[in-house]
Amino acid sequence: MSTFQDQLDKIRTKPGFIAALDQSGGSTPKALEAYGVSEDEYDGDDEMFAKVHEMRTRIMTAPAFDGDRILGAILFENTVDRKVEGKSTSHYLWQVRKVVPFLKVDKGLAEPEDGVRLMKPIPTLDASLEKAKANDVFGTKMRSVILKASKSGIAANVAQQFEVGHRIVEAGLVPIIEPEVDIHASDKAEAEELLRAEIAAHLDKLTSDQIVMLKLTLPEKDNLYREFVGHPQVAKVVALSGGYSREEANERLARQNGMIASFSRALAEGLSAQQSDAAFNETMNASIQSIFDASMT
Repeated sequence: MSTFQDQLDKIRTKPGFIAALDQSGGSTPKALEAYGVSEDEYDGDDEMFAKVHEMRTRIMTAPAFDGDRILGAILFENTVDRKVEGKSTSHYLWQVRKVVPFLKVDKGLAEPEDGVRLMKPIPTLDASLEKAKANDVFGTKMRSVILKASKSGIAANVAQQFEVGHRIVEAGLVPIIEPEVDIHASDKAEAEELLRAEIAAHLDKLTSDQIVMLKLTLPEKDNLYREFVGHPQVAKVVALSGGYSREEANERLARQNGMIASFSRALAEGLSAQQSDAAFNETMNASIQSIFDASMT
């Protein structure tokens, strides 16, 4: 079987969750600060990205970070360009850990308009997809945000996600469609109902050879997205932690049948550059197990 087919089978049929290790330029300083690395410990982007790669390498090489409980990992492009134990990061993940690699391809968010933040243009998309295919990368991820229950804004947000998603499918990869609903939205439940309807309409237009994944905010109404779990064109429905603590994210996730985690901050919560390897690995193992358990409902 091809690498792609092996990876698709793993995503579709094996237990586990997806680790989001894709903090980019804007969010990297916060991720490093939470890990115990202050801004005065690096100078400029090059040193910052080197520091965050040290953090990610420590996570990816931890004994607990393996393909038994982790299905995939989402990477920032700068991470794909770097190496772990002598291999490109994505080759290390798949060939050594049997963790399916994904590549973050969006370039950040546009300014708020009509209750949403769309993705900025992605002029480098074709080049990024070529790089991904050359490095055992299975799929991509791209984030936009919904700030309130604006029917027209949510329609535009989902339409943009699927428009870019079609280009990714045509390139032979599986896109993770991620229209995040802000957890602080006062009308979050109403926004999620509108989002569910828009996603359903777009999924029903996909052909049998077009496969996507969905990455969605943990909903106010339990199992709101359950219909997508069994959709033939959806390889997996995953949840973002969205700013919830790991404990709350796990509690919410455990109530969503068939939905699995794709956590970033919640995964790294409690990890520190100052920890001994033994303490780091113990914390990592406990974090992974708790998220795995919440994903298995």
